[in-house]
Amino acid sequence: MKNKKFIALGAVSAAIAGLFVYNTSLNALQPTNDGAQDTKLAAFAKFTKVVGTIQKYYVDELSLDDIIKKSLQGLLANLDAHSGYLDEKQYKDLKVETEGEFGGLGITVGMKNGALTVIAPIEGTPAYKAGVQAGDIILKINDQSTINMTIDEAVNLMRGKPKTKIDLTIVRKTEAKPFKISIIRDIINIQSVYGKKLEGDIAYIRVTSFDKKVVEAVKKELEKIKNPKGIVLDLRNNPGGLLDQAVGLVDMFVEKGIIVSQKGRVADENVVYDASGKAAYKNLPMAVLINGGSASASEIVSGSLQDNKRAVIVGEKSFGKGSVQVVLPIDKTDAIRLTIARYYLPSGRTIQAVGVTPDVAVAAGVVKDNVDESFSVKEADLKQHLQGELEKLEKEKPADKPQSEKLPKTKKEEALSDENMAKDLQLQTAIGIVKALIITKK
Repeated sequence: MKNKKFIALGAVSAAIAGLFVYNTSLNALQPTNDGAQDTKLAAFAKFTKVVGTIQKYYVDELSLDDIIKKSLQGLLANLDAHSGYLDEKQYKDLKVETEGEFGGLGITVGMKNGALTVIAPIEGTPAYKAGVQAGDIILKINDQSTINMTIDEAVNLMRGKPKTKIDLTIVRKTEAKPFKISIIRDIINIQSVYGKKLEGDIAYIRVTSFDKKVVEAVKKELEKIKNPKGIVLDLRNNPGGLLDQAVGLVDMFVEKGIIVSQKGRVADENVVYDASGKAAYKNLPMAVLINGGSASASEIVSGSLQDNKRAVIVGEKSFGKGSVQVVLPIDKTDAIRLTIARYYLPSGRTIQAVGVTPDVAVAAGVVKDNVDESFSVKEADLKQHLQGELEKLEKEKPADKPQSEKLPKTKKEEALSDENMAKDLQLQTAIGIVKALIITKK
């Protein structure tokens, strides 16, 4: 199994996880012929003319450095939702995020239909305890509108000193109007794996994010349970993490074949990850739980197990984040975050913007008959809708957080309680499927 170092599969830009930094220089490609060179020179000449015109006529005085930085920010932002230009401050913040402690909320966010959307709150973190949910749209951060805000700008606003307060104005499709959630930032410490032995010797394993110890932790949980007859792997609201851990987790259950591959324009970025043949649990009947908060690494795991016909996927369609970003320094102070490849499942299908569709679709809890369908719209329509909500907020205060949305303040004890697990429709469906697989295996 090939191992690609330093690739972060973290779900989009997040308030909990960063990207790894490549010490790679950016060298311009040499033109292959005179025609290509003429075209390139004409393009550069057009850019130079625009820059000169802005510097001469724009209403406010701007330095050449300011104009170039704004140009680069616009260029990277228009490539895709995950690429971006990092100035000196943003680059330093990224290093703090990847190398040290920082105060955060415990949510991962991404752009979906042009809106700043919560991919998932991480269990046990301030955002989770405050009631933030996967699929929430963040309309305002404190008093600033997020419309046309980049992910980097949003993350920088949400990050701050521990024990400081931040207000998020949330749009949720099950609520009649936007409401405000107040959160106290804190150091994010995540327990990524925990488990429990269920009736019938079925192992329940919950993975909340893919940090560097996931494979080791899952092995320990399975060893504690001792000779399970089946497994339910819960990846709901798991925003992703490290690629090698996603590959390693699938490798525990798949004996042979492709786990995942990545393909980009540069040949060196084209990598195929194969099973090692050491699958210790290759014959264990298995179901995997996913939902709209399952992204990136969790989509690779669920999609790979699905394509390899190794597990039944249960729940709701996943988020759809299957691209690879790296951070490339361009000088001592600035850098760019660039999408360099996409991930492909064993069947050749992509995850990007598509997600993983469960084999057995099960909604979380009771489905309301009057669910607002206004979110199943095009990007322009959604932006117009959100703009209207902002105008309403200028006239009236947002509602307080719905009292019915109280979530457990602790993670492991509440999540593994018999009472909560019995009420979990998706989990009970997965357990039933595993029991059926155990019977058919006999």
